[in-house]
Amino acid sequence: MKPRAVYIHIPFCAHKCHYCDFTAYVVDGQPVDQYLEALEQEMARTVEETPPTTIETIFIGGGTPTVLTPVQMERFMQAIQRYFPNRSEDIEFTVEANPGTTDPEKLAIMKEGGVNRLSFGAQTFRFDLLKKIGRTHTVEDIERSVEQSRMAGIDNVSLDLMFGLPEQTVPDMEEALARGIALYPDHFSVYSLKVEEGTLFHRKLLEGKLPLPTEDDELEMYLLTRRRLMEAGYKQYEVSNFSRPMKESRHNTTYWLNQPYYGLGAGAHGYTNGIRHENVRGVSEYIRLAHFRRPVAQMHRVEEGEAMENHFILGLRLMDGVSRTRFERLYGKSPEAVFGPVLDHLQKRQLICLKGDRYLLTEQGLLFGNEVFASFLKEVV
Repeated sequence: MKPRAVYIHIPFCAHKCHYCDFTAYVVDGQPVDQYLEALEQEMARTVEETPPTTIETIFIGGGTPTVLTPVQMERFMQAIQRYFPNRSEDIEFTVEANPGTTDPEKLAIMKEGGVNRLSFGAQTFRFDLLKKIGRTHTVEDIERSVEQSRMAGIDNVSLDLMFGLPEQTVPDMEEALARGIALYPDHFSVYSLKVEEGTLFHRKLLEGKLPLPTEDDELEMYLLTRRRLMEAGYKQYEVSNFSRPMKESRHNTTYWLNQPYYGLGAGAHGYTNGIRHENVRGVSEYIRLAHFRRPVAQMHRVEEGEAMENHFILGLRLMDGVSRTRFERLYGKSPEAVFGPVLDHLQKRQLICLKGDRYLLTEQGLLFGNEVFASFLKEVV
């Protein structure tokens, strides 16, 4: 199966957030133009090795892709068009953006390049909380960026929100949801804070200087999120994602359905021809390697057992769950033949259920998702 999805990583940002462990570097002093040249070289080699079919989704992530200057953005858009010219009529072309980094000129360039969806990292609507987590935008930036996006003709807008932030309260989350809903975006991604090693927050946590909400409060924030968004007409289609009808993230659904995709740029992951790969993370090393080969740090062929594990671990994140019929068509055996004891155990604990053809997370399973997903690791029989 040829990839129909493209992920491209722009690893630059205006300021490193306190919780960020992504491949991201403060843009000042970075060789951005050389990086874009290297990215074009990687695109050329990649499509030569795996020629693209009709592309259905493109996702530009970071970092903050919108820190590119208008000239750089135009060059970047032209390169994508050159190497991935065959696009479906209803392509979903998303760019991640920080509020305050999308001026009308840049938006016009993106629109001309085919971008039709923007994902804004709002995170919270409390200004002092934004500062505490290292965000540099204001609440006004969020509102203005959404408005400017629509004025530019890019009216498919997603907002990212976070919960479980230091000093965040349940009423704070209530306000963030209310103000986010008032902007009438098509989509919400709502994630809990994960304190990762190597981040400023991790250091503060070790020093006892990171006042996180209690587990009970964090759970209440998640339940509140589900309640408020569904009351406002959004459908939960994945553990952390909600959308208006027909506005689900088709690109991210590619991942959850365990389908192949191109992964380009420093630190990017890809899945093509049955092989998963991860690119080198450092910008200088990426540029150096891209001159003479694909800048891959590591790769491995996905054997059938791993593919079946991933199928359930990723697929159960979706509210549509895992189709028994599709699983059997792909692997030639039933889910019960592969994961029988695990499925029985999780059903007895009422964490998953079988509804018609599909295994689904229950309401309880939603709250213990990581435990459910971990049950499928190394359980292939």
